[in-house]
Amino acid sequence: MFEDLEPRPRRGDALNALGREDLDAYSIEDLQERIQALDDEIRRARAAIDSKTAKKSAADALFNFRS
Repeated sequence: MFEDLEPRPRRGDALNALGREDLDAYSIEDLQERIQALDDEIRRARAAIDSKTAKKSAADALFNFRS
């Protein structure tokens, strides 16, 4: 109920916080896992870009076809 009263995190806040995190406390294994997770997120973001690009290209082709 009170959750609705708290401000929502802004887009990009998590990424900014991640970039400010102190890495000295992490072990080598922890850092390798972190890199893998970030690589996975990069792949996910690239897939989203590819999907949006394909949709935009399809829409552009549709509307240019009608011209």
